[in-house]
Amino acid sequence: MGTKTVRLDEDTYERIKRRKRPDETFSEAIDRLTGSPSLAEFGGVVERDRVERMEAAIEAADEADESGVDDVLEEFDGVR
Repeated sequence: MGTKTVRLDEDTYERIKRRKRPDETFSEAIDRLTGSPSLAEFGGVVERDRVERMEAAIEAADEADESGVDDVLEEFDGVR
């Protein structure tokens, strides 16, 4: 498989970095984050404001999961 060089704005890079799992490459993270259809692609089926609320809820849940993992790791490091 070949590779391509892409330019990312710093804020975009930081968002991907925050969502990247420790065992993933950036390429794997981008593939995971963009691999499935967006809720917005269901246009006409769900109202746009509801789609935005659903996306916000999903993002909040992802952030809560990441925070929970960080809390567990901090506790684990304290046990050593």
